[in-house]
Amino acid sequence: MSSTPPRVHRLRSPEETKFGGWERAHLYGDQVHVLDNLCLLSAIARLSSPDVRHPEMTLLLRLVYQSLMVAVAGNEFPVVRAEMPTRMKELHPDQGVYRGPVLDPATRVVVVDIVRAGIVPSQVCFEMLTSILPGEHVRLDHLSMARVSDASGRVTGVDLSGSKIGGSVDGAVLLLPDPMGATGSTTIRAVRHYLENHGRPSRIVGMPMMATPEYLRAVLDALGDDLVVYTARLDRGLSDPEVLETLPGTLWDRERGLNERGYVVPGAGGIGEVLNNSWC
Repeated sequence: MSSTPPRVHRLRSPEETKFGGWERAHLYGDQVHVLDNLCLLSAIARLSSPDVRHPEMTLLLRLVYQSLMVAVAGNEFPVVRAEMPTRMKELHPDQGVYRGPVLDPATRVVVVDIVRAGIVPSQVCFEMLTSILPGEHVRLDHLSMARVSDASGRVTGVDLSGSKIGGSVDGAVLLLPDPMGATGSTTIRAVRHYLENHGRPSRIVGMPMMATPEYLRAVLDALGDDLVVYTARLDRGLSDPEVLETLPGTLWDRERGLNERGYVVPGAGGIGEVLNNSWC
C-alpha cells in the first residue's frame, strides 16, 4: 500500500513552538490535562492516516499510551520516600542506595478495558503498572460497551453487557484508557456503573488519546470532582476560525469537535475497526 506524504509547513524551532511546561494551556479547569508533546502529536497524526494499518497502528497506539500512563502515574498516584539498594551498593555500601520518592507500592489500581478500541491501551497500562507496582495490586477489568444510535445514525447512549469485573474498586485508582473522547457517554456510563455497583475509587482518571470540547463538557458536568482527564490531543476541528484562534476553553460553548453523527473531527476515523480488522 502506498503512503501519501503529509502536507507540512515549516515551523520555528522546538523551543519556540512550546506552550511552556508539560501540558497545554487552556481554560477547561484544573481537572483537565492536555499533554503538550510534539512526539505524541506526530504519532497520533500518523496513526490517524488512512494509509496506516497493522502492525504500525498498534505500535503507535502503544507509544501514545505508554506516554499517557507515565504522565498519569507521575502526577496522580500516591508517593512515598524509599531506600532501595542499587547494583552499586557492593562498591559503595552507603552511597549506592537510592533514597528518594517512588510510587507508593501499596497503591491499588484497576485498569478498565472498554472493548474494543480500549483493548490495546488498557493492556499497555496494565503491563506498565505491573512492572512498577506489586502485581497483586493491579487489576484489569473488561467492559463490553457499544454506542447506541438512532435511525439517523446519531449516538444516543451506550449499551453495557457481558462485562468482566474482578471485584470492588473501593480505595483504588480507576483508569479508563479509552482512545476516543467523543461524546463522553461511554466514560460517563462506565464510571457510573462502577460507582453504583463496585464501590468508590480514591481517584478516577479518564485517559482518551484525543478529546473533544464536547467530551470534556459532558464528563465534567456529569461526574464533577469524581473525574480527572488526561489526553494527548484536543480535537475541535469543526469550530469557527475565530474560535480556533482563542485559547482552548475561552469560547467553550462555541467549540466543536463532533460531527452530526457524534464522531471526532479531525479524529482518527474508526480506530476500533482498524485495530481489529473488522472488515475482514
